[in-house]
Amino acid sequence: MNQEVSSFIESLNQPWKVEVCNQLRHLVHKTIPEVEERIQYKKPHFLKNGQYAAVISPSKDAIAFMIMNASALDVPKGFEGPTERKWLKIREGDTPDYDLLSQLLDQASSSF
Repeated sequence: MNQEVSSFIESLNQPWKVEVCNQLRHLVHKTIPEVEERIQYKKPHFLKNGQYAAVISPSKDAIAFMIMNASALDVPKGFEGPTERKWLKIREGDTPDYDLLSQLLDQASSSF
């Protein structure tokens, strides 16, 4: 795991954001064991074979988890974004379906 990504997550100003980001980060590593992570555009990016697979994007009131290469995915309600990338905004108190996120990420990154 990249120390820069760890520092970024630990510096978030609300404990719930730190917890959600850590859960998402571990989900990505479990789903894509060979994933590379780095800070790019001031947020954590996750790459498989040099291609973007996922992004964790904190904002003032939410954490957005973006899945790249999403054109072929059947995403449920609640996801936003254009055809090629979809994201789910997670707010304080939400209970996201991490298993579903893992399945979608696995499907989207399987062709990388």
